[in-house]
Amino acid sequence: MSPALRPGDRLLVSYRRPARPGDVVVARLADGTVVVKRAAERRRTPTGGPGWWLLSDDPAVGVDSRHRGVVGEHDVLAVVVARAWPRPGPIAPAA
Repeated sequence: MSPALRPGDRLLVSYRRPARPGDVVVARLADGTVVVKRAAERRRTPTGGPGWWLLSDDPAVGVDSRHRGVVGEHDVLAVVVARAWPRPGPIAPAA
């Protein structure tokens, strides 16, 4: 699947909207890296807390939950609402 976003895209995000499967989210990985990934499904963290399995739209590129594991719900910082620049519009859903 081709990525919904490209380097340099500016995003409009909501810090209040809860994530749902299929949403593109801004999240903090365990090493502190902030990433934009697709929330694939809800899962439990190794400690039993709520979390998300996050995936890249292009599995050959980037680091996601396949490499780092489940991301805790508190580390999902925002939900992407739309792309603001350079190509304004909604983010394509996962295929």
